[in-house]
Amino acid sequence: MGEYSKALEYYEKDLEITKKALPPTHPDLAGSYLCFAACYEKMGDYTAALKALKNANKIQEKTFQENNQVFGLTFS
Repeated sequence: MGEYSKALEYYEKDLEITKKALPPTHPDLAGSYLCFAACYEKMGDYTAALKALKNANKIQEKTFQENNQVFGLTFS
C-alpha cells in the first residue's frame, strides 16, 4: 500500500497510450488526469494535483455541458 510513485509510472504509460488512441477531448483522457491528481494528492504534492485537475477540467469543459455533475465530482 502507498506505492504512489509506482502508480504514477503506470499512469504515465496509460496516458501515453490514451493520447495515441483517443481524441484530445475524450472523457477517458480526463479520467487519466484524475488518476494523476489522486496520486499526487495522496503524496502531498498539491501543486501537481491541481495541475492534473485543471488538465482534466479543460477536457471536461469541451466535452460536457456546464451543469453536468462531472464538474462537481472533479473538484470534490
